[in-house]
Amino acid sequence: MSYGLGAYKKTHVNTASKEQILLMLYQAAIKNCKKAMEAIDKREIALKGEAIGKLQDIVIELNNSLDFEVGGDIAKELSSLYDFILFSSTQANIKIDKEPLEGCLNVLTTLYEGWQEAIKSLKVSGQTKQGA
Repeated sequence: MSYGLGAYKKTHVNTASKEQILLMLYQAAIKNCKKAMEAIDKREIALKGEAIGKLQDIVIELNNSLDFEVGGDIAKELSSLYDFILFSSTQANIKIDKEPLEGCLNVLTTLYEGWQEAIKSLKVSGQTKQGA
């Protein structure tokens, strides 16, 4: 059964638009951030480290995908936020403290919601242009 799910997820990612992939990355980062916080509460140190590692891999990927020429100040701001998440999640990992992860979760959730709205707006304006 997990093979089928894995194949489905792989197909889903391979057929997703750039916007959908961006949202999936944020969803996965948020999920791993929450998983790390739960692991700290339960004192499951190995699980905490694994979840924070996945969170950081995703954030590094998001940061590496920034285009500073096209994105300008927005790309710089996002890069600063990603640096904050990497620093805070490292502190949480070292200190086994979920407080820094709460800050990461707030930033990730805000960014995810912002991108969701931006993508909806683009789709609406794109449909309007195509229909005209």
